[in-house]
Amino acid sequence: MFAVPGSPLDPRAEGTNGLLKQGATPVTEAADIISVLQPIIGTDMPAREPEPDGGEPGDHGEPAADERSCIVSLLSPVPISMDDLVRLSKTSPRVVRIVLLELEIAGRLERHGGGLVSLL
Repeated sequence: MFAVPGSPLDPRAEGTNGLLKQGATPVTEAADIISVLQPIIGTDMPAREPEPDGGEPGDHGEPAADERSCIVSLLSPVPISMDDLVRLSKTSPRVVRIVLLELEIAGRLERHGGGLVSLL
C-alpha cells in the first residue's frame, strides 16, 4: 500500500497520513514506487528519460490539423471530460491538453467542476 503524505495541519490529509501510520509506503516521486516493485518483478525497470529537447518521449511538437479539428468537433456547449475526449478522438492526452489550452487561451473554452470542459 502506498500513500502520499500531507501536512498534519491539513484535515484533508487525515486519510493518507492515517495510512502511513498503519505502515503504508510514503510516496513523493515515481522512484519510491519503482524501488518497492523492483524486487517483486525481479528485473531492472529503466527510468523514463525526457527527450534531449526537454520534451516527453514521443513528443513530436504541435498537434496535427486533423487532430485539432477532431477534438474541436467533439466539443459543444455540453460539458465533456478530458478522458472522453482522449478516447473518442483516439489521440494522446498530451494532444488533447494542448488543443484545450489553445482554445482556453482563445477564450473559446469553459472549464467546469470535475474536469469537464465545453465550448463557449
